[in-house]
Amino acid sequence: MIWVRPELDPLPMSHASYEDPQAAAAFEAHAANSAYNAHYDRPAVLELVGAVQGLDVLDAACGPGFYAAELLARGGRVIGFDRSLAMLHLARKRAGPTVPLLRCGLDTPFPFSDGAFDLIVCALAIHYVTDRSHALREMQRVLRTDGALVLSTQHPTTDWIRKGGSYFDVKQETDIWNRDGEEWPMTFWREPLSSLTEAAYRAGFVLERLIEPLPAASMRRVDPEEYAKLMERPGFLLLRLIKRP
Repeated sequence: MIWVRPELDPLPMSHASYEDPQAAAAFEAHAANSAYNAHYDRPAVLELVGAVQGLDVLDAACGPGFYAAELLARGGRVIGFDRSLAMLHLARKRAGPTVPLLRCGLDTPFPFSDGAFDLIVCALAIHYVTDRSHALREMQRVLRTDGALVLSTQHPTTDWIRKGGSYFDVKQETDIWNRDGEEWPMTFWREPLSSLTEAAYRAGFVLERLIEPLPAASMRRVDPEEYAKLMERPGFLLLRLIKRP
């Protein structure tokens, strides 16, 4: 496998907060056992991923390394990248000294050769990227012929209900993330389901599975109110995409 260290553009607003070590550490502490991260997205993503023993796996936008650590524990040969150095420092502690971790963004050319990976995991990151079509094309490029991409993102109907306007809007929105008495603006893209799936199709993927996950049973103990909400309406959306022949 070949990789290089690409030049970086200035961080977009959606990722700028995570360059702050305090923000990155606050997110790590929150995501370690939070209802939506630890008891909703991670179990659903890992179930959709399936067996990874002996596979070359890319953790795209790896954050503090929770998914990388799980994939390693399951026998995958993992490489991770993230735009944020602060996140990469946290991922290094979790993934160990031998796992390659690179600084790269989903909106830049990936520093990997064509067909380098059997599997790509991209969890709760694609909605922060302005050029989602580019990110999907790059993920398609670095997958092997029989490879798969497992992607999780915010559910479009949930964003529509929260933000209003037309469901078919493709627009940037900003949420304020509050942790430890600090506030960080997090800017993301909201789009209808057909916009995301069409971008995936044009990038060379076909949809193998679409999952609107239910929360893990453990979430009921951690946050019974949010558990009850997610048993009635989805919060996230998962796609398993394979390369189009």
